[in-house]
Amino acid sequence: IKREQRIAEESHRQDSAYLLIFIMLLTLTILTIWLFKHRRFRFLHETGLAMIYGLLVGVILRFGIHAPQSMSDVILSCAVNGSPATLLVNVSGRFYEYTLKGEVGQGKGHQVQDDEMLRKVTFDPEVFFNILLPPIIFHAGYSLKRRHFFRNIGSILAYAFIGTVISCFVIGLIMYGFVSFMKVVGQLGGDFYFTDCLFFGAIVSATDPVTVLAIFNELKVDVDLYALLFGESVLNDAVAIVLSSSIVAYQPAGDNSHSFEAMAMLKSFGVFLGVFSGSFALGVVTGVVTFTKLRDFPLLETALFFLMSWSTFLLAEACGFTGVVAVLFCGITQAHYTYNNLSPDSQDRTKQLFELLNFLAENFIFSYMGLTLFSFQSHVFNPLFIVGAFVAVFLGRAANIYPLSFLLNLGRKNKIGYNFQHVMMFAGLRGAMTFALSIRDTATYARQMMFSTTLLIVFFTVWICGGGTTPMLSFMSIPSTKHESAWPFRIWYNFDHNYLKPLLTHSGPPLTATLPACCGPLARCLTIFLLTLAECFYSCSLFLFFLVHLKIIYELFKQNKLT
Repeated sequence: IKREQRIAEESHRQDSAYLLIFIMLLTLTILTIWLFKHRRFRFLHETGLAMIYGLLVGVILRFGIHAPQSMSDVILSCAVNGSPATLLVNVSGRFYEYTLKGEVGQGKGHQVQDDEMLRKVTFDPEVFFNILLPPIIFHAGYSLKRRHFFRNIGSILAYAFIGTVISCFVIGLIMYGFVSFMKVVGQLGGDFYFTDCLFFGAIVSATDPVTVLAIFNELKVDVDLYALLFGESVLNDAVAIVLSSSIVAYQPAGDNSHSFEAMAMLKSFGVFLGVFSGSFALGVVTGVVTFTKLRDFPLLETALFFLMSWSTFLLAEACGFTGVVAVLFCGITQAHYTYNNLSPDSQDRTKQLFELLNFLAENFIFSYMGLTLFSFQSHVFNPLFIVGAFVAVFLGRAANIYPLSFLLNLGRKNKIGYNFQHVMMFAGLRGAMTFALSIRDTATYARQMMFSTTLLIVFFTVWICGGGTTPMLSFMSIPSTKHESAWPFRIWYNFDHNYLKPLLTHSGPPLTATLPACCGPLARCLTIFLLTLAECFYSCSLFLFFLVHLKIIYELFKQNKLT
């Protein structure tokens, strides 16, 4: 028992040390960011810095630190033919449970301790999806400049939906050609199907131009260009994750699960529409019904707002939808309606809270990217696949931007100029979402090669494209101007300002002021009725919200998935 206690204490100290490494990485990144801002350096963004520091720590952990080697407790032979996930061992009448952590390479039994050290600094991929991604995605929606976003909503939707699908299939087809060539020349070490190529196309189609947008914001570039890039990156993250899930759900009938079948493709398309629309509806509904009636207690109001927002992500995942889509539209809806119902203190607190969480989570992920290049133990780097991936990503981005811009300009009053198109092409950086989607499943040879290549793509785009943004803007002569709103946006704005905001928030003019004078009695009655209806709707929605949570927990208990 004392020996087990010593082992547990030693493990606890090691875990604390490994977490301290990440805290030190973030601290060093913050101090360097301050120095860069003080000196007005724009050639490297904070995310690029975080990746560099992660790389340095990864090199030290991989090659500079070696755990004490002890083979006295290692049994090199065991009469077990398989590799079960858990193993019960009878030692003198006492049973011990052991968990499978992974395969130790042949001839590397002496490196078990080093591999264990690297494994401990490798997080469960679900940590990214359930803890780190929600604040990043929610902040993107909550901090959205809605006026510029909705003024360009048609173009943004075209780039995010049609463009992402085009990019996915262009990249998938090009990669399938490279993979087929690799198979012919004997450079492929495992199975790699067309569905794997499409999956790779989906995950690398998610753009994250955080570096570019930070420079845009600092230089006050054209607001429409900013809105197009930011809006596309926010929505195409959601499209990419649903698209990748739909590709994984592609299951033809028969023995060959990778053959083409029209019904299976239609089913995957139905999954895409169903999951996206369901996640969208859930996010909007939870965003609208998050009325907080605690204005006299800002701390409680902020805490409730935070928990309801995060619950949207988890509720969507538990219901079989996509939490990224739900929490994105929840953030957009809450920023437009719920924010106006908060007390002034809570408005400031929620903005600062989610901005802080976004900053820490994003820099943690980019630091971890650099660390993973050396700590991940199943990398597959194939030069042909890497070259093909860079070519495919470039052509996929071009197939997204230029043809759609030409078609959109046919109906736009404010044309998307060639200089804007070139900047959008150049600013298609890959980041947190691409990394999170690629690391979520690394069980097969194909997924391991995708993950390794994805890391290199993220590094290149953040360092090279992100660092070259300022010269690119100067070369393209990007102006800083504002344009008149399009007529669909003006119609929506007037309807929202005159009717929806008076109904759903405490801001804006009341209905008695927006309806004609002859409708005064009707407006007063309608206002009282709608306020009462809103109160009832809020109470019922909150009750149903918690009922759904209880039902999900009960089902998990029932299926023995929660202990």
